Amino acid sequence: MEENEEIITGSNKVTATESGMDKVLKKTESSNKQSHKFSAQYFTFFDKQNGIAVAVALIAVIVTLTFSFKEYAKCFIEKEELENILKVEHQSNIRKYWVYGRNVESGYLNNVFLVLNRLGFKNDPNSTDWDLLWAHDYPFRTLYSKLINLKPHQKVNKLPGSGYITNKVDLVTSGLKYIPAAFRLPKDKNKLLEYAEKNSKTKFVQKSNDHRNIFIRKTDEIDLEKEGTFVQEFVDKPLLISGYKFDIGIYTIITSVDPLRMYMYNGDALLRFCPVQYYPFNASNIDKYVVGDDYLPTWEVPGLKYFYNTLGFSMKESLNAYLRSKNKNPNIIWEQIEDSLRIVGLAKEQQIINVINRFPSKRNFFEMMRFDFVVTEDLKVYLMEANMSPNLSSAHFPPNQLLFEQVIFNLFGLVGISERATKNSVVTGSTLDQQMQVADKNIVVFPTECNSSMCRTSCVSPLCQLCRHCLSVETKMTLKQAYIEHVNKGTCKRVFPPSVKPNELEEDLEQYSAENQLQYRWFQGKCLLDSSWCI
Repeated sequence: MEENEEIITGSNKVTATESGMDKVLKKTESSNKQSHKFSAQYFTFFDKQNGIAVAVALIAVIVTLTFSFKEYAKCFIEKEELENILKVEHQSNIRKYWVYGRNVESGYLNNVFLVLNRLGFKNDPNSTDWDLLWAHDYPFRTLYSKLINLKPHQKVNKLPGSGYITNKVDLVTSGLKYIPAAFRLPKDKNKLLEYAEKNSKTKFVQKSNDHRNIFIRKTDEIDLEKEGTFVQEFVDKPLLISGYKFDIGIYTIITSVDPLRMYMYNGDALLRFCPVQYYPFNASNIDKYVVGDDYLPTWEVPGLKYFYNTLGFSMKESLNAYLRSKNKNPNIIWEQIEDSLRIVGLAKEQQIINVINRFPSKRNFFEMMRFDFVVTEDLKVYLMEANMSPNLSSAHFPPNQLLFEQVIFNLFGLVGISERATKNSVVTGSTLDQQMQVADKNIVVFPTECNSSMCRTSCVSPLCQLCRHCLSVETKMTLKQAYIEHVNKGTCKRVFPPSVKPNELEEDLEQYSAENQLQYRWFQGKCLLDSSWCI
């Protein structure tokens, strides 16, 4: 019974098992059908979703391309507009100059034009917004209507009234130190005869008012009634190099009057030698004692040739080296020259002020002259003349080209023509543009004094007048211009105000005008803060 039951039970198990498999098969078959149905539905759904995705992607691409095109077009337009703006700004920053003079096309100003072109200037005689007028002739009579209302950035290379310095007769008859005695004829004939009687060994040179037709005369040979001439004491016993007499040309720049600022080009000097040796002296041969257009150049003078040609020194340093080789101190010469320039500038300043005050602003004008000196064998210096519009042409002596170019370049740097910033960012620009070059902090001096109770409460004291709260707008502008000149002076040396020493600041200033006293004290204050300002 138990076995049958097992069999039955087993049979039942088998039967049950087979019946389970059928169920599984049926379930699997059903499952497969459902799976196929789901797959079909899934792929159908996927195809629909893929289509939508593709459509979305296409729309996105189209939108992106449209946006990109618009942005590209916008960038292109902005770039074009920017280029146009930069082009206009570039054109507005192109500095322009024009020229006033006779026969300019002959080339005597070529070195000036060459330097201006290198500095990016364009010659535009028709522009009304020019930056520089280079006048070879005195322009203020003929061009007065054009020069009466200048813009702040416009510069003119002539000072109204400078003829009081460069006029030959006015200068030599001024009675100033370092100038040989001179007498106008026929006006001063009695003074001449009196001077000749007291100085019986003195020789005289009779000159026309333009310094032409120069001849040594004895007193009884002078035509005392001849109009348009003057007589000047002849400088005898000149310093000779290799037997030749010479003169020294100093390029001198006045950048301001009231107060006076005066500089000399210190990188070199123009040495010109008489073409014939001085001894044996013969008064009828003026090539022995008068420097003419066909002078003997430095590079042909035996005593200087080695220093200049072989060693490569400047004319000035070649002269210094030669004098030292003869146990002479060249500084004696240069100190007298600087003193002479100061004396002339201060003596003539008021006359120049009287003329320049006819113009609304005095800051538009500057002038470079050449002062010519002779030296005696005991190193005493005499000023012979000051030349308006000195020769800057190297056509006759090509080796002078470098000298002239460096003189012109340093001149332009000093007066702000070759400044680093554009004209639109200097005087005509914004406050920030101006402060980039010079701000109030650059011009304040005497911190201890300005912090005192006296200066805090009053501006009466001379030193307090330079404290920031005491400075007028006009004085600030003047000091800022002086600051920029100092920064940009290159190889120019300040002649006035003169050099100062930090331990010798108590110089008597009563000889100077009020404006010159104030400026002198300012340079003293800058010297105390920074020794580079002492010279």
